[in-house]
Amino acid sequence: MAAVALSATTPSHAGEVEVLHWWTSGGEARAAQALRDMITAQGDTWKDYAVAGGGGDNALTALKTRVVSGQPPTAAQIKGPQIQEWGAEGVLANIDAIATDGNWNAVLPPAIASIMKYQGHYVAAPINVHRVNWLWVNPAMLAQAGATVPTTMASFFEAADKLKAAGMLPLAHGGDPMQDATLFESVALGVGGVDFYRKAFIELDAATLSGPTMVAVFDAMQRIKGYIDKGSPGRDWNLGTVMVMNGKAAMQFMGDWAKGEFTAAGKVAGTDYLCVPAPGTAGAFTYNIDSLAMFTQSSPQARSSQAHLATAVMSPEFQTVFNLNKGSIPARIDVPLDRFDACAQQSSADLRAASSAQTLIPSFSHKMAMSPAVEGGIVDVVSRFMHSSLSPKAAAAQLAAAVKAS
Repeated sequence: MAAVALSATTPSHAGEVEVLHWWTSGGEARAAQALRDMITAQGDTWKDYAVAGGGGDNALTALKTRVVSGQPPTAAQIKGPQIQEWGAEGVLANIDAIATDGNWNAVLPPAIASIMKYQGHYVAAPINVHRVNWLWVNPAMLAQAGATVPTTMASFFEAADKLKAAGMLPLAHGGDPMQDATLFESVALGVGGVDFYRKAFIELDAATLSGPTMVAVFDAMQRIKGYIDKGSPGRDWNLGTVMVMNGKAAMQFMGDWAKGEFTAAGKVAGTDYLCVPAPGTAGAFTYNIDSLAMFTQSSPQARSSQAHLATAVMSPEFQTVFNLNKGSIPARIDVPLDRFDACAQQSSADLRAASSAQTLIPSFSHKMAMSPAVEGGIVDVVSRFMHSSLSPKAAAAQLAAAVKAS
């Protein structure tokens, strides 16, 4: 970590801000534009480094290349345990002065603040809180099929069977590792519950990973495969959201970044689409936090621009505009939600409730719960299962073996 902290004062000289990120879909791009507009309004030059695809994996590969070559960007979209890993490499900048000036410790939930720190010092700025365990629903399609909005895995299968019998596609899904893992994560939580999820994906308990409940999770995934169309492989997640939006599919398991797509298309929550907790997961909240980690900069001008960026990211104005476009909720607890829709307000209320009930859990499929090596091993097994004839029992065994080998 850089030995010299960034100054909290507003510098007189503007510079260039280069941000590496993977906000490239419609709603995401609009959200990123809000940050660009704020930075350029301050007099700095924005240099966009957007890397699409892979749920961020492609961007992280590009980041490694830049850091190894001694040319890190001003900031990069990094989250969860990876912030700690980059901190341990000694390449992140200390932004305590910015955090103190902005009173970050008072306006961030302690759990979020701790993720933004390395060895007690702020090195990253949080942008939002996403809820991953959502199910997006086209209510008109369910009504036409005589199906009700599912609240349990059993009622999900009942609704999907009715949709299928009516000649409709029950589930929008894209066959890539990120989407497979997102689906699997919510199904695992719905089938096994919070304690099972913790033992499997946070504690990485071998007996739980290979046990009967995990086999039941893969049994459910096996059945779900029958509700996905043959055009799934290679489909981007946002195109799946468009399928729900346009009546081509009835439901989608996806985090609340999907809402950014509905918003960008002018759709209204509660009327054109529904947001409900993934079946069986209503009492839990799987979180995914977007953040910008600040990389050590050599020149005073670059450090000044970085200070501008960190301050802008944590401003109530930016947190409002960005999250209205992104579909998430602000990381700051003091941002009014009167401009946010019913889904965001429900997400905020559920976040507080889950925090009190100790059912607030990190999303492993979005890099919040475990090291990249372990996550990669799990995701590989899940994707292999989704695209092969691997049995549920064999998949559970391979899952435990992959974690052990990671």
